[in-house]
Amino acid sequence: MGYSEDKVKKVAFHTLGCKLNFSETSTISRNFKEKGFDIVGFNSEADIYVINTCSVTEHADKKCRQSIKKIQNKNPDAFIAVVGCYAQLKPEEIAQNLGVDLVLGSKEKFNILDHLNNLEKNKTPEIYSCEISEVEQFDSSHSEADRTRSFLKVQDGCDYSCSYCTIPLARGKSRNKEISELVKEAEDIAKTGIKEIILTGVNIGDFGKSTNESFFDLIKALEKVEGIERIRISSIEPNLLTDEIIEHVSKSKKILNHFHIPLQSGCNKILAKMQRRYNRELFISRVDTIKELMPDAFIGVDVIVGFPGETDEDFLEAYHFLKDLDASFFHVFSYSERPNTKSVNFDYKVPHNIITKRSKELHKLTSEKQLSFYKKHLKKEALVLFESSKKDGLMFGFTNNYIKVETDYDLNLIGEIIKVKLVDISESGNVKVKIL
Repeated sequence: MGYSEDKVKKVAFHTLGCKLNFSETSTISRNFKEKGFDIVGFNSEADIYVINTCSVTEHADKKCRQSIKKIQNKNPDAFIAVVGCYAQLKPEEIAQNLGVDLVLGSKEKFNILDHLNNLEKNKTPEIYSCEISEVEQFDSSHSEADRTRSFLKVQDGCDYSCSYCTIPLARGKSRNKEISELVKEAEDIAKTGIKEIILTGVNIGDFGKSTNESFFDLIKALEKVEGIERIRISSIEPNLLTDEIIEHVSKSKKILNHFHIPLQSGCNKILAKMQRRYNRELFISRVDTIKELMPDAFIGVDVIVGFPGETDEDFLEAYHFLKDLDASFFHVFSYSERPNTKSVNFDYKVPHNIITKRSKELHKLTSEKQLSFYKKHLKKEALVLFESSKKDGLMFGFTNNYIKVETDYDLNLIGEIIKVKLVDISESGNVKVKIL
């Protein structure tokens, strides 16, 4: 197995799903680069294509299959490797797709270089997937592609048993590296000139189970890393977002006033059926505490519509709860039935057309919420970290509290934290700024 170095060629990567997947793809990509491969864009001609998959919804599975077909149509001789969550959950299903050569589940995806077989096409796809109980190691990863911010993986797996979710089946139990090792990784990130890290994982609030530490210990340690000026906390469960963490963030000079908290439903009956570990009263208490200490904080909220048994009355109850909630944005997901989850067997499936209707109502509400949040901050000053992307002569960045801004492209601003004044809402929905 493996490959011989006289055959190293071009490799392209495609990431589906979450920021955690993005950080892992970035690390796998660096491993290829260290072995002499040329990294090219996914739409370019390549000798090997690696698809890092998600399987949270059926739509995510479908996007993987579409990507495989796209490669096969464009370059039928290319070596195709599919890795990640979908590869762990349904390896045989993936192997049935024409052109797939290699399928690697959670245990082997970081060992992909050992399985390339000199990039020779396989008549029968090789599958390396195991029982998820065998996945115990924590594979470190972080992204560097952006050059302004890095997604730092601090935790993997989940010990929760939400009735709709396959993530524990795809990624295994909750685990992490010791804080000292993650601090070293953050120091390495800082040496590249990156100023912002985003803490990612499956259930990051659960950090420390495997090392007898805590998430609170982690953020305090990362604050001390020189060169890292901004730290964002990605999605964190409301029952794990303690008052201690919120109070610390409110006083921190580095941890940003930006929270992403999964709610999933604003109806307690549905939350119970989902087997979530909180009710809406606890959720609103977290939001109220954040807003009391940080009035300008951005709060993003995950919501699922159309869960089995969700009646019109349940949806209206959830809708009005969300309308009254002091949140800035809702990430709206339509319920997707996943094999081997408890909710598959629940009665009273919501028809697709009803799910679509409810989803549209929540998308309209979230647009109103975000616009209102942006307008509240017009005429105020803020600090923005500008990115390198360019579109129509403009460049973009985010304030501490996650307001997306735009200004005329200036090469000198890339990767810099700049003081600005928030001026107006652009046609694209971003905030126009004046550089101060």
